[in-house]
Amino acid sequence: MTYNTKQKEIILNAIKSKKNTFTIKDIYNELDSKTGLTTIYRLVDKLVSDGVLRKNIGSNNETYYQYLEKCNKDNHFYLKCVSCGNLIHVDCECIKELTEHISNKHKFKPSQENIMIDGLCKKCSEVSK
Repeated sequence: MTYNTKQKEIILNAIKSKKNTFTIKDIYNELDSKTGLTTIYRLVDKLVSDGVLRKNIGSNNETYYQYLEKCNKDNHFYLKCVSCGNLIHVDCECIKELTEHISNKHKFKPSQENIMIDGLCKKCSEVSK
């Protein structure tokens, strides 16, 4: 049986408010001191295993998370910054064309659930210049 505690609701709201990737420390620092770090870790681990959050490791070996909103889109294509860990959802027609090309020309059916390209986001590429 699953139940929602007040702490779980507070943590979930903090997670859902994040537009980009975040760390557990980000959530902990945002919440009041009554919410324990262990509680946040447990809930985040559960949300990752339930497919609600995506977990990524940045080049600094820090763990980043991103809230995956429930959507009815046909593609789940992401660009992952290898420096800061940020995930950017790409929602454009060319993704459908790309997956069709791969299927037809290369006889390979990409998994629509986990298509990701690693690289540098705009912010990190400007810093590395």
